[in-house]
Amino acid sequence: MHIYKVGGAVRDRLLGRPVSDIDWLVVGATVEEMQAQGFRPVGADFPVFIHPKTGEEYALARTERKSGRGYGGFTFHASPEVTLEEDLIRRDLTINAMAEDDQGNLYDPYHGKVDLDKRILRHVSPAFAEDPLRVLRVARFAARYAPLGFQVADDTLELMRQITESGELQALTAERSWKEIERALLESEPQVFIQVLRECGALKELMPELEHNAGTLAALRQAARHQQPLAVRWACLLRGLEPAQIKALNQRFKAPRECQELAVLVGEFARQADDALQLTPVELLEMLQKFDVYRRPQRFEDFIAACAMSQGDTDYPQADYLRGAAAAARSVDVKPLVEAGLTGQGLGEALKGQRLKALVAYRAS
Repeated sequence: MHIYKVGGAVRDRLLGRPVSDIDWLVVGATVEEMQAQGFRPVGADFPVFIHPKTGEEYALARTERKSGRGYGGFTFHASPEVTLEEDLIRRDLTINAMAEDDQGNLYDPYHGKVDLDKRILRHVSPAFAEDPLRVLRVARFAARYAPLGFQVADDTLELMRQITESGELQALTAERSWKEIERALLESEPQVFIQVLRECGALKELMPELEHNAGTLAALRQAARHQQPLAVRWACLLRGLEPAQIKALNQRFKAPRECQELAVLVGEFARQADDALQLTPVELLEMLQKFDVYRRPQRFEDFIAACAMSQGDTDYPQADYLRGAAAAARSVDVKPLVEAGLTGQGLGEALKGQRLKALVAYRAS
């Protein structure tokens, strides 16, 4: 039995980046031997085990063959006879197909270190084209390592085009696609993810609404520079689309609720926010009511951030004005109205009237 550190932990150590998760590979062992040493199997159909003390995952060396559509259409074969090289060749990129033993010796049969030094994202073997999820994964790696100068190899990009043209991308589930999209959007250069998808034709297949919406990439890049949360980045990406298009993208990928809500609100009110200084008190109140700034103030802050990101490096004077308007509306005390005996619809109308007065006063100040 031989145990190796593989994948991202090796890659990031060689790049001088922090290593968080470690993947372990076991060569020359059986399921029974792993269990005899106290390892707990993760599932019946997949040769992965939990270390009895560290809780880390250890996978048996395995080979795989294509047996159906999509990223899940594979049959795995794990046995003591599977070699380290046979396991590594099934991986996506050469920079992810390196291993280290417990002495720190590097095993690099597919020249990942060379590609690491050249800043190239290159597929390991033609089997790369069997897994459509790798199109999204490579685009995500391109976004992650863009600050270091990494580029997708031409022949790898061509394989990504072939996957796209095969129709295999349509076999991806919404949940698995969103996981890659989410991780990509949270990278330091998320716009690169969209650019790579466009280059290989995948954007037109997965997100046709964004095919000609390149202007939002600058806003997305700004959102990343300002370390905005996921919902703001998603809203920046979808800004400028029609309401039906935003709804379609939200539903297609089953985006989290906060991402869906913010994207819809930015789509509906971004232009009004840009013209905030010209809005009447009635229009301001309508906007604030839609955002429910009284109970969900953070959502309004995220909205302002998404609007501001579209202005590039320039100031967004509307931000302070909108925050002031929200504060004015929130300053209205409901207690005197309740003490006056108002309830139900009457209370709601009176409260709305008082908030409108507060906004009139705020606008005049």
